[in-house]
Amino acid sequence: MTDPNPTDRGRAGTKRHCCTDRRGTPLGVTLTGANRHDSMAMAATLDAVPGVRSVKRGRPRKRPQKLHADKAYDHRRCLRECRARSITPRIARRGVETSTKLGRHRWVVERTFAWFAQFRRLATRYDRRADIHMALIKLATAIICMNQIRRFC
Repeated sequence: MTDPNPTDRGRAGTKRHCCTDRRGTPLGVTLTGANRHDSMAMAATLDAVPGVRSVKRGRPRKRPQKLHADKAYDHRRCLRECRARSITPRIARRGVETSTKLGRHRWVVERTFAWFAQFRRLATRYDRRADIHMALIKLATAIICMNQIRRFC
């Protein structure tokens, strides 16, 4: 899972991709190599969201109804992946829209990444094995979710 980072002189690196709710609670997290484009991990990140039990009858809803994403995800493939999962895509268009309108929704995800960075072991990746690093990310996700529950209840 560690590929050469093009901005860091070819050193190995990792990207975290995260799907959050509107409060910033992480719902699904995936890892890719640093040299992979963000849009390539969209389907895996959406599939990482677990099912949520609700009061309604029927199958549990597994994915969000709406998805806000930045300009990196403005591809036909990403739009198709969202529509195949019954998600309304709200993706900023490259060369047409400015990033100021997106900032109302994007800061939530950036804050979640800042919460992940508070865990010293995740700020700088020391583990070679991706499964150990992913386990630490899931542990951090559980702690962040617990803090969210404690804050809003």
